[in-house]
Amino acid sequence: MQKDFEQTPPACLITATAPVATATHGGRAKCLQRLVRLDLPVPRTVALSFDAVHSIAEGQMPDLDVVLAEFDPEALLCVRPSSEDPDWGGPGAILNIGMNDARYVDLCDTLGREAAAALYLRFVQSYAVHVARLDPDVFDDVEDGGPDALSEILHAYEAETDEQFPQDPGEQLAAVLRSMARAWEGTSARLLRQAKGAPADAGLGLVVQEMIPGVGQGECGSGVLQLVNSTTGMPQLTGRYLSQSQGRDALGAGAKALYLGKDARGLSLEELAPEAFADLKAHAALMREKLREEMQLEFVVDNGRVHILDGVRVTRTAQAAVRIAVALAEDGVIPKEEALMRVDAHILNELLHRQVAPEAKRDVIGRGIAASPGAATGKLVFTAAGAQASAARGEPCILVRRETSPEDVRGMHAAAGVLTEKGGMTSHAAVIGRGLGLPCIVGASNMKFHSKRKMLEAADGRVFNAGDTITIDGSSGQVLAGQPQMLEAAEDGALLTLLTWADEVRDIGIRANADTPEDAEMARKFNAQGIGLCRTEHMFFEPGRLTVMREMIFAETSSGREAVLERLLPMQRDDFRELFRIMEGMPVCIRLFDPPLHEFLPATKTGQRELSEALGIPVSDVTRRVEEMDEYNPMLGLRGVRLGVTVPEIYDMQARAIFEATLEASKWGEPVVPEIMIPLVSAKREVELVKARIDAVAAAVKFERGEDFTYRLGVMVETPRAALRAGEISPHTAFLSFGTNDLTQMTYGLSRDDAGRFMSEYVNQGVFPEDPFHVLDTDGVGELLKLGVQRGRSENGEITLSICGEHGGNPESIAFCRDAGFDYVSCSPFRVPVARLAAAQLAIGSKTGQVAPTYTKY
Repeated sequence: MQKDFEQTPPACLITATAPVATATHGGRAKCLQRLVRLDLPVPRTVALSFDAVHSIAEGQMPDLDVVLAEFDPEALLCVRPSSEDPDWGGPGAILNIGMNDARYVDLCDTLGREAAAALYLRFVQSYAVHVARLDPDVFDDVEDGGPDALSEILHAYEAETDEQFPQDPGEQLAAVLRSMARAWEGTSARLLRQAKGAPADAGLGLVVQEMIPGVGQGECGSGVLQLVNSTTGMPQLTGRYLSQSQGRDALGAGAKALYLGKDARGLSLEELAPEAFADLKAHAALMREKLREEMQLEFVVDNGRVHILDGVRVTRTAQAAVRIAVALAEDGVIPKEEALMRVDAHILNELLHRQVAPEAKRDVIGRGIAASPGAATGKLVFTAAGAQASAARGEPCILVRRETSPEDVRGMHAAAGVLTEKGGMTSHAAVIGRGLGLPCIVGASNMKFHSKRKMLEAADGRVFNAGDTITIDGSSGQVLAGQPQMLEAAEDGALLTLLTWADEVRDIGIRANADTPEDAEMARKFNAQGIGLCRTEHMFFEPGRLTVMREMIFAETSSGREAVLERLLPMQRDDFRELFRIMEGMPVCIRLFDPPLHEFLPATKTGQRELSEALGIPVSDVTRRVEEMDEYNPMLGLRGVRLGVTVPEIYDMQARAIFEATLEASKWGEPVVPEIMIPLVSAKREVELVKARIDAVAAAVKFERGEDFTYRLGVMVETPRAALRAGEISPHTAFLSFGTNDLTQMTYGLSRDDAGRFMSEYVNQGVFPEDPFHVLDTDGVGELLKLGVQRGRSENGEITLSICGEHGGNPESIAFCRDAGFDYVSCSPFRVPVARLAAAQLAIGSKTGQVAPTYTKY
């Protein structure tokens, strides 16, 4: 809705037909109008527009006589903020405006001296601190309450300001409005709300409402009520009530506050004022139905009669957000499609992992990049072996490394979480952590890692040694001392229901990246439509296989390599057969061996000595071979398809293992059609050479076994040249899968393992809008993807196109892939639910124009 301030009256009484809109008066004002339309008992209220409040901040006060004329001359007033989005905050409410010496005398007769003094005292304190800007310490010596305290605070105000406390209600109201308007336009407030996503020129409305005292004769008080639990989302009457109180006092009253419904733990509003309690429940149910949202009511009871002061959207955890949306749809309050659009896909990451409780105290000792969501507490260990030993003792641990390598994978499996000094969103630790569902923080460069001394030094100088307990929050990137309170992961029927609805409407496929049987099981659990990337190199780092792999590296001839690899063949065949069994006929895309061979060789003298003993060769031979295989830039060196061309025996063995596993797995059920992917391709001839050998292996297996099978051969597009030459590559392949991790790295000329050192500064200074390893760069990398799609499809109309980098689980990146014409995205198993929901929201949004998440915030 366009904000046309010139046509909006500066102040208007909130009625059913008043010209009030969220975009011009804020969410609170609009919600109060909705409550008025429901004929709920809302006190008389005037709304000031964004434009009017901006004018007040600049010194132009509207005609307050017009505003005051809407209220009884004897009425007390309150002013509350009304921003367009409640998350943007605003100045605190000021209650009891209009209270002065004369009104105090009158109210002493009707309410009693204590009640009248409480009303006046509250207003003077609020006015002094928030309007007159006096130091709160001035009133430290004032008694807690009563007429004597009122007299003291009035004298203290006069002593500090050299003037009597204002007695004219119009003067009081003008000062309050001016103070709140200027507070909103102040630099600190503006920066704070901009950090929460508000535009720089976000407006503030104000609502002036008649006060219902909440103190006095009969049953009087205030409270809040909601129909669901904010943590779980389950139906539960929640809230508190405090007799003889105002505003939201009940929430901070502790043991003095009463329960709402009857409760064995103490007195309740239902017992004190049963009719008021029944009215409140009925009002809340009506608001849920008509406002189509779970709402929290702020109410006042005045001599047993209920008044609704405000209604705000119930605050909620990720678990509650899902449950509430599903319950509203199942009750017929909203359609399923709207339920899908109300849940932010990003929050599913929180739902699937343990989290630090929102109310927990955080002793922050360091920060890094939040690479894999969830929180984990454990004792510090500094080696993979230490993590495995800790797991064997049943002790949770946090594995701390400068950076991880494939040799650390077993330790990562054993650890509760991983913390590294180096790395970015697509570094080894980040990718493996997300695949395992393991909380992970990388790039914690403001901490000092002393691996040899097994010591971690915090940003503030504190030292933590091996065995000390820390907590990592992979959702925020914070490293915490000790063990804060946690919220457990919450996978329940509501989430399954929501994702089932998502699958009914999404129009892009979702697969999972899975390297192990455990990953595959998780992919099935989250209803992935197959495996989009199986990285086979991780299978070679098992202790029993690593030595064999190293022996192959030291073989001098092709026949020697083949002989050694023959020992790995049954192990690989078992790996693939197990994946095929778990996936039960779903597609499984296996990437052939990718990393440089030097990663399998020991870097330390101790490791080289141990290898020489294992292989029965001199240490000098091991050292010489390690030096021979050293590369200046190994990630751009002899790896991927380049190994397949120059050391073809590895791919021959893997192809045979895949085909033999295919035949064996097909005996159990549906025929398996494996997908074999060639990594790091740059030229058509590379594909031709590897394809010829794989076809030859397939023919040999078919002949030997006397059985037929089908397979699909494809290319992993990770180099800019492969994307640009997709037209000449695609006729030789059944699919192209774009590996956006390496493609981003090569397009930017950025090391994804080192970019974390400066990426935050780049984003803060606007060099990049986001970390391109976290959110797909749709301009630069995206242009290469579009060219690859267009050129690949132009030469092969039947080709399947996908992305299999970590961007596949990012909702913003999925939107690009869907628009660009990709058939599916593949991501870590724990990001599959996020991708399923995001894909559904995109499909719904393309038909309705909605942008997820969408909900009524007030």
